[in-house]
Amino acid sequence: MSQLNEAIARYHRILESEPYRDLSWVKVLQQQMEQENLSSGGRLLCPFLRPNFVTQKQYDSLVKAGEALMSAIDRMQKIALASPALLARMQLLPAEKMLAAIDPGYDVPEVSSKLDLQINNGSLHVMQYNADSPTGVAYSEGLSDIFYDCPPVKEFRRRYNLTRIGGKRPFLAALLKAYKQFGGVGKPHIAILEFKNLSGSSEFELFRDFFRKEGFECEIVSPEQLDYRNGVLRAGNFDINLIYRRISVQEFLVKFTLSHPLVAAYRDKKVCMVNSFRSELAQKRSMFSLLTDDALTAKFPPLERKAIRDHLPWTRMVKPGTTVHGTDQVNLIDFIHQNRETLVLKPNDDSGDFPVFVGATQDQTAWERSVRQAQRSPYVVQEAIETARFLFPMLNYGHLEFKEMQVDVHPQVFLGKVSGCSSWVSAASASTFSTSAGLTPTFIIDSKERT
Repeated sequence: MSQLNEAIARYHRILESEPYRDLSWVKVLQQQMEQENLSSGGRLLCPFLRPNFVTQKQYDSLVKAGEALMSAIDRMQKIALASPALLARMQLLPAEKMLAAIDPGYDVPEVSSKLDLQINNGSLHVMQYNADSPTGVAYSEGLSDIFYDCPPVKEFRRRYNLTRIGGKRPFLAALLKAYKQFGGVGKPHIAILEFKNLSGSSEFELFRDFFRKEGFECEIVSPEQLDYRNGVLRAGNFDINLIYRRISVQEFLVKFTLSHPLVAAYRDKKVCMVNSFRSELAQKRSMFSLLTDDALTAKFPPLERKAIRDHLPWTRMVKPGTTVHGTDQVNLIDFIHQNRETLVLKPNDDSGDFPVFVGATQDQTAWERSVRQAQRSPYVVQEAIETARFLFPMLNYGHLEFKEMQVDVHPQVFLGKVSGCSSWVSAASASTFSTSAGLTPTFIIDSKERT
């Protein structure tokens, strides 16, 4: 049995032993989550009774791979911005292209981003990349603090060292560094840009409280509140120097035009915005189609090429024509038809408006229908990735229950450096909250030396 599986089994035995089997500690844990606003829409963020564990070796591999891939993504994004042909391959909307053309005023394409990884039997594969408005940093840190001192974890720590992986401070440092590169001086007034939340507390409130605790003036504002006059962006009487954008580019464009005060202030370089509107480029799944095209990455540094080869799924935009798979020249549509069981079709944008089609779950007739649908909208085809599945304890009608769940590990990246990690646990590859999905804290685990 591997170190990780042995640790998980030991933790589960603790839950089934006295004095933890009566589950009274769970009520306290849930009350703490409520008190710390670790909920969304009135539902607790974490329905699970154990953290997700990663070994030090796995975490070191995650950091090395993640930072090499971030460097490759940033490099490709800069190449694409200078190449109309590559931008066309990425299938951006006209407004997205116009926003991407605006220089944000600082060097790095993304200040804050997140990778979605599968860690499975020593392998590490990237499912997707999020750079538009990545979430989970404050939530996962809050959950880590609560779980670390809950009774079963304290018992577990008698045998294992656990390291918490927080991200709030590294994120604030990255925000301030971007602001300094932008030309900002002194302490910025920070606005967290978010649509009005009608369902209760949310993660941006945790960030607001944290920023204020660190000595920064900070307000939560919605786009409707913004006004731009005489070179100053304001929300009411609050002057704004730095924006932490929690609204995706596409969400913004659905409701507002390019004449919005935010766009005007951003274009005039009167406000530093994190992440910039350029982050939409890297978030497109078509970015992986450029990165896995050897003809485009032939001159990338060896470490980046190795990270792409080892950790990114082969990806192409779905359209008629020929392409390279491995060493073979193939007709793409024929190749997709003939390799259903090893492929998946995904929309170019992770908006939730279009479905994902997994070839292994469809018969050939349904797959051919999916391929036709994928040719009518911007879709990519990717090699399918084996998902990591582990048992997780849950409370079900007052009883302890163990369910096999998919685990997506989300390393948080700030200015190209991995600093923090969250985990999303779900019955399938769900990306929204449900009764069988949620965040769970992530700890680096290491056995204590026996004496």
